[in-house]
Amino acid sequence: MVLKHLWPTRSAIAHLRFVFSVFLMPVFCFAYSQAPHVDLVKAILIFIIWHLLAFPASNGYNSYFDKDEDSIGLLEKPPEVDLSLYYFSILLEVLAFGLGFIVSWQFACAVLLYGIMSKMYSHPSTRLKRFPIVSFLTVFVFQGCFIYWTTSAALSGQSLFGHWDASFIIAGAICSCLIGASYPLTQVYQHDEDSRRGDRTISLLLGYKGSFIFSGALFASAIGLTFIYWQPVSLKPFYSFLICSLPVFLYFNYWFYLVGKSTANANFKNAMRMNFISAGCMLIYFVGLMVIPKAAPQPPKGGVMQVLNHHVSGIKSADKTPFLSLGA
Repeated sequence: MVLKHLWPTRSAIAHLRFVFSVFLMPVFCFAYSQAPHVDLVKAILIFIIWHLLAFPASNGYNSYFDKDEDSIGLLEKPPEVDLSLYYFSILLEVLAFGLGFIVSWQFACAVLLYGIMSKMYSHPSTRLKRFPIVSFLTVFVFQGCFIYWTTSAALSGQSLFGHWDASFIIAGAICSCLIGASYPLTQVYQHDEDSRRGDRTISLLLGYKGSFIFSGALFASAIGLTFIYWQPVSLKPFYSFLICSLPVFLYFNYWFYLVGKSTANANFKNAMRMNFISAGCMLIYFVGLMVIPKAAPQPPKGGVMQVLNHHVSGIKSADKTPFLSLGA
């Protein structure tokens, strides 16, 4: 019986929402661009594990228990879920976990932990999605900094426990702020559906206006952190980030204006436009960091903050006055 359901139906394939993984690709691209050295074969495997296995499995598992009738991400009219969605999503997670060991045992454990958290987010017995702050922090951490840190360590073949300098932490925080900024806007058109199901999401807690203000504040935080990250090396990547963010900023404010006139504009079509504009612009930026190193200088080995420490040390030796050291 179980073997029969391991083959996905068309409905199950639709609910896996493989295209939705595109929205999370900027995190991988950022990690790839900042890794000091990358094994291309391993990088391809890591990409497949996250974007073709783990993320779609999480989408499918969540959809199976949500049983949405109204629009969800990328599915304006979601088909009815069936048992094959549940079993096939589990199969994808098992494959992701097993392949993770080819990369490293630490990466495999990271994939396993991500799968556990996605199940706790969705399953009725835990259903973190019911709690606005907890559900937001789960996504904020596990689709943002957690993915960056584990991917970066795996790409460079380093231990996840061995290179926690300030630049590594700041880069993860940038990813979390970008993911966190998008999260309430993916829920802003689902208030009725979430309320009927008993899920009090962060967007429901904040309301329509509050969701936009909160998202804007997180995106502004990402801009500030990006400045801090690049300032010791070169501000060219920061200016490039601002340019790539301009379409996001313009459409975000336009949509906010429309929702201010009528909450009916907080709908699926506008939310998907926002998602594709933001994901597309961020992909252009982070892919640019990968393929145009001259436009985005790589931080020297040891991290951005090590450069700042070196600069501070020079000041200390010059004026012989005490100065607070930054970073390790």
